[in-house]
Amino acid sequence: MSTVYIYDHVRTPRGRGKPDGSLHEATAVHLASTVLAGLRDRSGLDTRRVDDVIFGIVSPVGEQGQCLPRVAALAAGYSEETAGVQVNRFCGSGLESVNMAAGKIAAGSADFVIAGGCEAMSRVPILSDGGAWSVDPHIAFLTQYIPQGISADLMASKWHYSREQLDQFAVRSHQRAASAWSDGRFSRSIVPVRDVLGNVLLDRDETVRPTTSVEALGNLKPSFAELGVKAGYDALAIARYPEVERIEHRHHAGNSSAIVDGACAMLLGSREAGEAVGLKPRARIRAFAEIGSEPTIMLTAPSFAAEKALKRAGMQAKDIDLYEINEAFAAVPIRFMEVLGIDEDRVNVNGGAIAMGHPLGATGAIILGTALDELERTGGSTALATLCIGAGMGVATIIERV
Repeated sequence: MSTVYIYDHVRTPRGRGKPDGSLHEATAVHLASTVLAGLRDRSGLDTRRVDDVIFGIVSPVGEQGQCLPRVAALAAGYSEETAGVQVNRFCGSGLESVNMAAGKIAAGSADFVIAGGCEAMSRVPILSDGGAWSVDPHIAFLTQYIPQGISADLMASKWHYSREQLDQFAVRSHQRAASAWSDGRFSRSIVPVRDVLGNVLLDRDETVRPTTSVEALGNLKPSFAELGVKAGYDALAIARYPEVERIEHRHHAGNSSAIVDGACAMLLGSREAGEAVGLKPRARIRAFAEIGSEPTIMLTAPSFAAEKALKRAGMQAKDIDLYEINEAFAAVPIRFMEVLGIDEDRVNVNGGAIAMGHPLGATGAIILGTALDELERTGGSTALATLCIGAGMGVATIIERV
């Protein structure tokens, strides 16, 4: 099997996922073609050498439907020989695209693949694609479905995470993201999004609030309390986890991931392919893994996926220099750190989705790129990226800096 290398990556800034967000006028295909063009221009790569473009897209309907990566590649001026495909593993789709690309290259069936994702959430709202899991009453009953927000509150209740603890984590995410932007840590990988006239729509993440505080977050009402009680989801959660006598609703807009627009692209290839065009690798894929977990609580699988990837790499949690875990809800990274026994100084050191947002299909590849940049900045060696996923799944990828 061939060793798989990461040669470069870029991302857009993340814009507030509402009609008044700075990227609202940018379609998903525009976001995708922006990062594809940016990646090509930085590397100088002849796009005839790119075998495939694999993008994660979680709501593949409307403007995000058909085969967006292929269309985006053509719109970006790529060779017509470059194929494209989109995948959906819910919130893990962006990282899954990287793992799929790595598998193709390792198997010798591709030389270069671009992996990434995009989501224009201000234009194609979350859950636009429907689906039996949450919509079909029979399937929902069989799978003991509850919404993710209730699952996050179930986690907080089961493991006794206080509202203040969750809010403190959220504040730290904003502070770290603001500091990272101030220090220019993201500047290398950001591609500004421009309109058709070439004017910049956005060149930095839009949802970071450096002055937020635990006191300010304390004024926000829990987001999922009414849904849990009136729709009966609290009762379903307790039926599945009877040791939890009551669901304490502690998550809200301030300690949950922001809804945003954004895209990213990462160039992966074999050593031989890179040498042939004079590209220097930045990291290699050490291992990756996907896993299923109990679907009601749903959000606990990052630690399981990480442990599976670590075992495949012959490593332990202490061997990893940096961790990136998607901050879907504050309880998720808190539980992850607790299970693996890792210190917060190694986790999301530049902030996460609570501060900068979670463009569903893109986030996994974004956080892997963030980890790579930080390894290079600090001289670290290894990093692990992971995400919780709807219906009880997890995905993880380990990279080693070259």
